[in-house]
Amino acid sequence: MKPDIKTALRNKGVQIPNPDAVYVSDSVNLDRISGENVTIYAGCKILGEKTLIMKNSSIGYEAPVTLENTLVGENTHLNGGFFKGAVFAGNNTVGLGAHVREGTIFEEQASAAHTVGLKQTILFPFVTLGSLINFCDCFMAGGTSRQDHSEVGSSFIHFNYTPNQDKATPSMMGNVHQGVMLDQHPIFLGGQGGLVGPVRIGYGCITAAGSIIRKNEPGQDRLLLGGGLKPASVPRTCNVYTNISHIYHNNIDYIAGLICLKAWYHHVRPCFVTDEFSRLLLDGMQETLDAGIAERIKRLAEWGEKLMLSRQSLPADPGHRRIQQHDQAIAAISDALQVFEKASMSDAVIDSDGAAFIQLIKERAQTESADYITVIQGLRHGEKQMGSGWLYQMERKMTEQLILRQD
Repeated sequence: MKPDIKTALRNKGVQIPNPDAVYVSDSVNLDRISGENVTIYAGCKILGEKTLIMKNSSIGYEAPVTLENTLVGENTHLNGGFFKGAVFAGNNTVGLGAHVREGTIFEEQASAAHTVGLKQTILFPFVTLGSLINFCDCFMAGGTSRQDHSEVGSSFIHFNYTPNQDKATPSMMGNVHQGVMLDQHPIFLGGQGGLVGPVRIGYGCITAAGSIIRKNEPGQDRLLLGGGLKPASVPRTCNVYTNISHIYHNNIDYIAGLICLKAWYHHVRPCFVTDEFSRLLLDGMQETLDAGIAERIKRLAEWGEKLMLSRQSLPADPGHRRIQQHDQAIAAISDALQVFEKASMSDAVIDSDGAAFIQLIKERAQTESADYITVIQGLRHGEKQMGSGWLYQMERKMTEQLILRQD
């Protein structure tokens, strides 16, 4: 370790109350750590060349923090735990005991209480997670402010690994094309409950405390109840899939949504870059989202391989209904992988609505406010419809050609 690295941080203004109890790796780029009202408390480890800490932020106030290649936006407080490969866009708070790993993005004002586990999770602005939660492989949006936000109740779990040992299980609460406008009814997932991924939940929906939700609810403003299963013991065929269409379409919708979010990050978010730190933060958001899209494509491909094994366990009769369902899905996955890999590697198609909306945002950011939340919330209804329509048409262009029709 550079002998003077912590001295250099303190000289630029970083507050380290107990420097002997803080470790900063040689790989850390000091130019990526602001000297303006940043505090690193005792017991913390700061690692990785991509680590970014912006002004008015604190690390480790409640308990030690390990921070590796994580981007910490302005006014963010990571109070205790392990953070690797994550992005916090700003004004975020996470309690002690956190375990936040690669592919996780907290957009502005999203927060989590203590003992929360996340990986490949995207939270839109204002989304709040309670305590003692495992919420990996999820997207969640909804809400209009910190006083009107989507929330996950304490002791909630997203079941994201199946008995067939795959993770083609991403769940989507809300959607991208409406969620980015910050004007949808909040979603509430009741405490002591869970989701069996992959599922989709519409805006305004509430799951009752203690419920386990296994089915999609695309409708809005619904109360969802999911009771426990009755005691039973029934025969089971190992490594065979039954609910193929449900799994396939939820994966397709999820990946298409993330690709639309990629377009938003590449065309709308740059309008709010004001300095080198905000540029580095946006670069990190884009890279993390790209990695998240690649992860979901990888998991879809792996599920396709699992389906081939599942097919081998079925009767040899080629006319068997379940054989046909497997064959149709395997072919559809092959097509989907090509569509998504091409879409994720190329620039998004910007139609007339998209071009007009992007220009509108540029003008508002330059003349009214450089604050992302302020500008988006200030859009008129017709302007929001224009932007949502652009993203929705982009999503439909991908998903409509990939529909799997099974009896």
